[in-house]
Formats: sequence, structure tokens, C-alpha cells
Amino acid sequence: APVFLLSGVGVTLGVFTNRLSRIVDRARALEQQQAHDAQNPDLIKGLAVLARRARYINTAITLGTLSGLMVALTVVLLFTAALIRVPLATAIAVTFVAAMLTLTAALLVFLIEVRFATATLRIGGHMN
Repeated sequence: APVFLLSGVGVTLGVFTNRLSRIVDRARALEQQQAHDAQNPDLIKGLAVLARRARYINTAITLGTLSGLMVALTVVLLFTAALIRVPLATAIAVTFVAAMLTLTAALLVFLIEVRFATATLRIGGHMN
């Protein structure tokens, strides 16, 4: 089961990374606009929103990566316990629970970022 979880964590990290890439691309576009209109409050506010979203996604990526590392460590411990016959049940349980907790935290931060992005979405010039 942990090996399949590792695959899922990898796909999730791909989603997070793609989202960060979109945020960075949008920030660069706004920065280019700001070079021509440095005092535009909408551009300044838009860049602040994107910076906050980038921090959320960076946190989600960090937590997701830690989760993947914990899953990998769980797999190593499982193989070690099977091959060497060392009692590692507690260590296996702790690393797996840590992996699940960090993955849960990553998904919660991702949810916060999505909610924040939706709350600051501008459609027709009005904030929702």
C-alpha cells in the first residue's frame, strides 16, 4: 500500500507544481504591466495576492515532499524488517502516520490556496 501512496503523492506534487507555475507566469505578466504603470493599485494588489498564493503552494509542495519522503522511508523500513527480521513495527507505524499527516496538511494548505484564489477572483472587474 505505501508504494501506491507514493505514486499518488507524486501525482499530487505534480498538480501543486503546475499550479505554482501558473501563479509564477501570472506574476511575471503583472510585473511587466507594472513596469509601464508602477502606481496602478490593481496591479500592486494583484501581485500581493499572487505572492500569498505562491507561499501557500510552496508550503503545500514542502509538506507533500515530506510526505513522499516519509512514505519512501516506510517502504525501506518494511523491506528492512522483512529481510533482516528486525522488529521495526513501531518505526513503520510512526513513519506511515507521519506521511499521512503531512499529506493531509499539504492537502489542507492546497484547499486554503484554492479558496483564497477563488475569493480574490476578479470577474468583470469586481472582487467576489
